[in-house]
Amino acid sequence: MSDIALFDLDHTLIPIDSDYEWGQFLCRIGAVDAEEFGRRNADFFAQYQAGTLDPVEYLEFALGTLAQFPSAQLHDYHAQFMDEVIRPALLPAAHDLLLRHRDQGDLLAIITATNRFVTAPIATALGVEHLLAAEPERDAQGTLTGKLLGLPSSGAGKITHLNNWLAQQGKQLSDFPKSYFYSDSQNDIPLLSIVSHPVATNPNQLLQAHAQAHGWPTLHLFERND
Repeated sequence: MSDIALFDLDHTLIPIDSDYEWGQFLCRIGAVDAEEFGRRNADFFAQYQAGTLDPVEYLEFALGTLAQFPSAQLHDYHAQFMDEVIRPALLPAAHDLLLRHRDQGDLLAIITATNRFVTAPIATALGVEHLLAAEPERDAQGTLTGKLLGLPSSGAGKITHLNNWLAQQGKQLSDFPKSYFYSDSQNDIPLLSIVSHPVATNPNQLLQAHAQAHGWPTLHLFERND
């Protein structure tokens, strides 16, 4: 059987936080109240960096914002977001890492705490077919309700999402000879701790210290500026 390579997204494959930048983008184009939304977005981002974020509270804030807009308008906003924010942040080093695993025949997946609406086009742009992300609830017409479907895909929740996804394919993590997970954050220590090859990638200070203490390799695809 081939190996499996898992990747966090924000600050791991791209040098920005797509969730935070999406919020900043909505402020910049005048789609939301810049002062109030910007303040809450910054507060949640600071909590995430500190490891104190309540993922359900944040996701219901983010998904509730999405539910304010018609689907067609959201699509247009996201296309503009991709052009202005995301594509300039897609760097060759990340593409090379993905290509190396793809050429080895590995099963690739991005697993991120950010919701699927924001991240699915980014995964497509990176050429990664499989995306495990926070799932927005939709009504019978396919419209976003503003609620989270199931569990958050953050912290230990990434393990639950991964196990459920693999079970759908009749597999489990131990079936793979080697399992890799690339992440930048201490929030991902639960999943990093159960793969055979954890890689601290562009790590923040907390993950850097943990990686050094546990002998995990460190990879720098780009320098952090947060």
